[in-house]
Amino acid sequence: MGFTKFMSSPLGRVSRVLAGIAFIVVGLVWGGAWVTLSAVGLVPFVAGLFNFCLLAPVLGQPFRTR
Repeated sequence: MGFTKFMSSPLGRVSRVLAGIAFIVVGLVWGGAWVTLSAVGLVPFVAGLFNFCLLAPVLGQPFRTR
């Protein structure tokens, strides 16, 4: 699958980290109930940081890449 292969690549890893940072910043800047977005943003940030993809096993790919 193209999506999971992309997410397993170095560029996919960087995109997960950047997306997580964007969610965290937007949630903190907008405040209020948007802080929940910051908590959700931790998932792609940590996934990119530790190099795993939560959707990969569902789509038949390995959880972690090399």
